[in-house]
Amino acid sequence: MKKRHKQKFIAWGFMVWGLLNIPLILAYSGKFVLLGIPSFYFLVFSIWTLSILFTFIWLKRFGE
Repeated sequence: MKKRHKQKFIAWGFMVWGLLNIPLILAYSGKFVLLGIPSFYFLVFSIWTLSILFTFIWLKRFGE
């Protein structure tokens, strides 16, 4: 993996960490229910799932 890809990957990790920060999640989670799931859990698991998917695609494409 090239150095610039490593730097972008580290930045991606910090961005996901920031998105999963409790004050930010609590600011966007309301009292509504989406597909029978409370919005807090839906938000956390959707960010988590998308970050894993994006990381997998990234490593498949740019990994050594």
